Amino acid sequence: MEDEQPLDVQWEQLLDTLEQNIGKRPGDLNSVLFLIGVQELGQGIKHFTKEQKQDLMHIGICKILSVSGYYEYEGTDADGWPHWRLVTPLPAGDLLSQELLLKIHVLEYFKSNDQ
Repeated sequence: MEDEQPLDVQWEQLLDTLEQNIGKRPGDLNSVLFLIGVQELGQGIKHFTKEQKQDLMHIGICKILSVSGYYEYEGTDADGWPHWRLVTPLPAGDLLSQELLLKIHVLEYFKSNDQ
């Protein structure tokens, strides 16, 4: 993915790459955040409850936003789940601007992890 390309083109390329790697194209941003959460949990693919899936999306959000200093990693609990602490409030904005912020950070996450 090249940085010079528009964000929407980079996003589609990421979804294409993920589809090649996992065999299924993520349907939306939440699906990609879930995948990042599973990756960061490091326990492999398994059945997760609805609550665990929400927790995994939260892990994904915390991980990608930690690069910009919004969250700080605190450690793992007894079950091996990572925990994060909000250190800088997220910028106020509408849903579209928040989605844009997350997509930019997701793209950076995958660039930095060569995935």
